[in-house]
Amino acid sequence: MRYTEARLARFAEVLLAELGQGTVDWVANFDGTLEEPEVLPARLPHVLLNGASGIAVGLATDIPPHNVREVVAAAIHLLENRDATTGDLLAHLRGPDFPTRAEIISSPVELAEIYESGGGSLRMRAAWEREGTDVVITALPYQVSGGKVLSQIAAQMQGKKLPWVEDLRDESDHENPTRLVVTLRSNRVDVDAVMAHLFATTDLERSYRVNMNAVGVDGRPRLYTLRALLGEWLEFRLETVRRRLQHRFDRVLARLHVLEGFLVAYLNIDEVIAIIRHEEVPKPVLIERFALTDAQAEAILELKLRHLSRLEEMKIRGEQDELMRERDQLEQILGSKARLRKLLRQELEADAETYGDARMSPIVERPAARALDEAALVPSEPVTVVVSEKGWVRSAKGHDPDPRELSYRAGDAFLAAARGRSNQAAVFLDSSGRSYALPAHTLPSARGQGEPLTSSLSPPSGARFIAIVMGGDDDLLLLSSDAGYGFVARLGDLVTAHSSGKAMVTVPHGGVALPPQPVASFDDDLVAAATTEGYLLVFPLSQLVQLSKGKGVKILGIPRKKAADERMLPPAVVPRGASLRVHAGKRYYNLKGSDLEGFRANRALRGSRLPRGYRNPDRLEVVSG
Repeated sequence: MRYTEARLARFAEVLLAELGQGTVDWVANFDGTLEEPEVLPARLPHVLLNGASGIAVGLATDIPPHNVREVVAAAIHLLENRDATTGDLLAHLRGPDFPTRAEIISSPVELAEIYESGGGSLRMRAAWEREGTDVVITALPYQVSGGKVLSQIAAQMQGKKLPWVEDLRDESDHENPTRLVVTLRSNRVDVDAVMAHLFATTDLERSYRVNMNAVGVDGRPRLYTLRALLGEWLEFRLETVRRRLQHRFDRVLARLHVLEGFLVAYLNIDEVIAIIRHEEVPKPVLIERFALTDAQAEAILELKLRHLSRLEEMKIRGEQDELMRERDQLEQILGSKARLRKLLRQELEADAETYGDARMSPIVERPAARALDEAALVPSEPVTVVVSEKGWVRSAKGHDPDPRELSYRAGDAFLAAARGRSNQAAVFLDSSGRSYALPAHTLPSARGQGEPLTSSLSPPSGARFIAIVMGGDDDLLLLSSDAGYGFVARLGDLVTAHSSGKAMVTVPHGGVALPPQPVASFDDDLVAAATTEGYLLVFPLSQLVQLSKGKGVKILGIPRKKAADERMLPPAVVPRGASLRVHAGKRYYNLKGSDLEGFRANRALRGSRLPRGYRNPDRLEVVSG
């Protein structure tokens, strides 16, 4: 009883116009004080036009709205072709039509599957245009708030995840109900890429569930396909039209019956007046005298004196002729299913012309948007990432800073550094052979002393970080263990998103992984490997294998009886034209050209002994030129 008054739109006539024409049954309302229609005699399939969304007793429905003209065209096609398929109907009804000019970007195949099965999902995308360095969003998906979209974009700007966007504002007004302006930093920004990212990360692109559950004419809920829903509504509408025509036919017959009585009265007007004047109960006398029915006699007695004129008799005869013609037409329609279907088609076409309009939501097949990866969102600037011996990391802008000159915590010192770009990953390797990766732009500034890597990464107990590398995914590295095994891998193979890292180098029991060495040319570079006992082996890098992870192959041979004491030093990759420097304490031994050839042999051999005084080497160094 709260809803006793409402301002109705013109379209409400489609639902209510035929209520008083015998089209539906009436039942008692909730408290029995009034009667209400059991259903509304909809002249159009309102469940498709307005859509529906809700849930009750475990059944949910999500039916999107549709265009009046398209729905009517599909209904007429099904009315005239009872064997029409869903594909035939979709030639007329292209898809949902929302009250917004945002695009429906689902493919025709996806839409066909929805209408064929009664369920699925579709996607809508905001409409936009470019004005100089501004992107103007002119239409939002159905039920999406402009304020929410602005807050979603603003949150990304505050999180520095939209480096291309300079400003954001709402210019919506009465003339432009939706006008959201995104100002870009320059004309060189890839607008399509920015908008694809916003579509993927905000409500500028949104999915809508379709679940065409409805209560049928029999009062039972079920999942409808488009064809089943339109077919059942057409049967309902045909029955509604038939009841309306039958109701009118009955009223026409009743009126003709009354008019026959009036004519009898006019032909015997003096006698009728005399009976009424002299009889105490004139009704039974009139019925007996003129062979009238009760309804005719009652109508005569209800006549007013002014209706007894000759002119009124002519009006009655004219009304009688008109009603007789209407009666004959109604008899023809009620007696022919074809005529009934033709009338329904004419009414559908008239209503489509009256209430229909052009489609608002264009259907444009587009691929689903994808968010740009975090690296693409970050400006590409030169950085130097530094790791200390105790695993503290920091990032300095540019490639000029000398990491050895930075200040370190008490008891800590420089371990390794890598030069790269801010939009690359910094890859770390620990002594257990596991690799880790962190976005370079997320690392703390070198103005301080950094943060421990263990706050972001979870290396195994007892493992320590030994190296850091940066570069492109296809850059090659020589990975090895001090047991004398190694292989070549792509830098991209070391990258992982897991904080626990990735098992990259398989290290034998008691061994440790060695810092990776950059590879310039797989075909031209040489590998120089030395042991703690002073053996040196040089061989072509091409003799090693390239793997994505594992133990690798033997680089040099360490006798089994000495395996516990003799270890391989971090090997060196010697490019063509470079020389090798072997360090032993404060002394070093240079090997150039023919000197290197003196230690050259095949992979996995023992190698040659270094000269006396250099038989306890501690590291190898490559000297360019």
